[in-house]
Amino acid sequence: MTQKHLDVAFIGGPQYDALYRRLPQFEREYGYAVNVHVQLPHPTLNAHIDEVYGAGSATYDVISTHVKYAPAQQQWLLPLDAHFSDAELADFSPALLKLARLDGALVQIPRTVDARILFYRKDLWSDPVEKERFQRQYGRTLAVPRTWDEVRDIATFFTRPPDLFGFAFPGHSSGLFGSFFELVAMAGGTLFDEQLNPSFNTAAGRWALGFLADLYQQGLTPRDLAATYFDEVSQLFRDGKCALAADWPAYYGLLTDPQTSTVADKFGVALYPEGPAGTRAVYAGGHSFAIPMSVKDMDGALALVRFLTSPESQYVEAQTGAIVPRSAVMARVRGETPVGTVHAKRLALLEETIQSHILTFPKFVAYPQVEEVCAETLQAAIRGQVMLPRALEYMEQQVRDVLA
Repeated sequence: MTQKHLDVAFIGGPQYDALYRRLPQFEREYGYAVNVHVQLPHPTLNAHIDEVYGAGSATYDVISTHVKYAPAQQQWLLPLDAHFSDAELADFSPALLKLARLDGALVQIPRTVDARILFYRKDLWSDPVEKERFQRQYGRTLAVPRTWDEVRDIATFFTRPPDLFGFAFPGHSSGLFGSFFELVAMAGGTLFDEQLNPSFNTAAGRWALGFLADLYQQGLTPRDLAATYFDEVSQLFRDGKCALAADWPAYYGLLTDPQTSTVADKFGVALYPEGPAGTRAVYAGGHSFAIPMSVKDMDGALALVRFLTSPESQYVEAQTGAIVPRSAVMARVRGETPVGTVHAKRLALLEETIQSHILTFPKFVAYPQVEEVCAETLQAAIRGQVMLPRALEYMEQQVRDVLA
């Protein structure tokens, strides 16, 4: 007798893979073989999903997606409202469930909540020699940066290539565009008006792009933008090669593990710095699982999604540092975290960030395409290949072309 099986496509990476170690338990309990056909970084996974569904060759029962990317995939995703009761969803974050809906329909079940905070090399900040040198050079006490201008100063002070850079940021694709989006918002600007017209060729846009270009052109951040994404930024900080970095919750387990981090006991955490407008804005969203139209076994697919987003599964993810949408799981994690530790402070800062400083993305089908085309122009401007004012003009035209 042929065993029942499910075909899946998942996001991959060390910050996500702990959950998949539960798949053998699902197979034993439910009698399915789970065939993981691909396990890819998110940009690559999105391209794969677009390719196979666009060609009509997809055979997946469950896929990883994200509240930001689901609008572009909506034509291939099944609505799930009829399969999940209010009681089943009662423990999930209402804000994340709202993001998981498209045109009112629930098309994905939230997995984790993404928001970045600032990580810094506490050992450098507490070094008497560094403190005295900074005081002499800048006329003030070395402290965790409260503004992005202070980030620039600290990045300048600590940059000592090739062993140490001041700050690192993702240099391509959605990571670069998202960083630009945050900085524009913190300078008092916006990417789009209410009619989705591009509106970032402003003083706020010029400051945001100029800030990133200064970091790169002054050598305060690693030079290979094309090879630096979120994974690499996190790795640079874990390797002790970066004084400051903004990082996602799911990488925290790697940061605190001495086997994967040279700074496991040498870092501190802080809120995002404020921008020129005196505000913080943190680009955020959440990973999720969805059931596509290619599903062959709906009962099996639903069972797998429920299993992967169950309290037990979300607790596994939370233990690696992820922030999960189930309130009871996060309450359990907070209760198990010793008061006064850097771990407790991190949880408190993430909670404050999610409650007060979240910057959400506009929901429209072409948004991922906008990210990609604009990121290419941003990268060229940061490298000095395109003048900054011209780059913003060109980006706005790119957005109009995509939306047209």
